[in-house]
Amino acid sequence: MAKDIVKKFRIGSEEAAILKEQAEKAGMSESQYLRFLVTQKPNDYPEIQKSLKGLVNEVNRIGVNINEIVYNNNSRLYRQTDKDRLMAYMRRLDQTLEEAVVRLGYH
Repeated sequence: MAKDIVKKFRIGSEEAAILKEQAEKAGMSESQYLRFLVTQKPNDYPEIQKSLKGLVNEVNRIGVNINEIVYNNNSRLYRQTDKDRLMAYMRRLDQTLEEAVVRLGYH
């Protein structure tokens, strides 16, 4: 989206310091941070982006392991240890998703 409108406003030195600190903490410029505050899209939060990326990576790794177990089952190479691993991966996936939901505030 084009950013062709310039807004001018006044803030006190204390507010300016807070704005600068919060923008730096978020890894954004002050302009980016103000636009972020106006839109308030949850996916814009850096910590949420990091959590979601981690969750996607975790789900992908678990999916690869589940596919290996299913392949072994279809090849008649399925063992009890494979079943135990599958259950552990599923519990880990459930736990990871639950933690993400709590962190994102969707509980």
